[in-house]
Amino acid sequence: MALEISFTSLMVLIGEVTVVVILSLILFAFLLVALTAVSIRNGRLYFPRVLKSGFYMLEGVVRGLTRLFGISDRELVSFFIRLQNSMNTTTFETVPVDHRAIFLPQCLRSSKCPAHLTPEGLKCQNCGQCPTGEAILRLQEMGYRVFIVPGSSFIQRMVQKYRPGAIIGVGCIVEVKDGLEMCDRLGIPGIGVVTQKDGCVETLVDWGEVCDVARLGLPPAPLPRKDDHPPAG
Repeated sequence: MALEISFTSLMVLIGEVTVVVILSLILFAFLLVALTAVSIRNGRLYFPRVLKSGFYMLEGVVRGLTRLFGISDRELVSFFIRLQNSMNTTTFETVPVDHRAIFLPQCLRSSKCPAHLTPEGLKCQNCGQCPTGEAILRLQEMGYRVFIVPGSSFIQRMVQKYRPGAIIGVGCIVEVKDGLEMCDRLGIPGIGVVTQKDGCVETLVDWGEVCDVARLGLPPAPLPRKDDHPPAG
């Protein structure tokens, strides 16, 4: 009889603890959603570490609850990317530029692009049919290793091969989110830049934004002197 009572008490205790845990998670999820909504509305990040860890733990629940606040999935993912970028910036800036890598999606190139796929992605021919070639040259001049990749498997292979200390990832919103999560798992500070146009062909990105991110932690470029450009005629 005593054994039966003990077993019953144990099951009751387990049930009570389970209920408390579930209620705590629900309350935590509501707190995350409230913090997210306030952060989006005010353009500030409140308790970023709490938001990041909570989003990883309860992403599905948070996605469902944020709809009650009128926040779309895209807004939520955009906020998560901004959160990740903000938290990674300080560490990113400390990494020497020759230990950084930039991954560009192949959809940025022209539909008439002559580049061919190689074991390390597409090799830009700088043919002038899209702005990608000129941008790559500028990034390489800074000291970056630049890859044009057709998919995430290429990124993983290049990361394993070259072991970059920091990564800039350009892509659609879902690709950037997945890439930042991959960087987190690998312990690499990553910053994402979302393309201005989604799709698989001739998408667009703000190259000014890409270069601004690329310059993080680098000394400012010297201003051109007047005698650098002789007057015409």
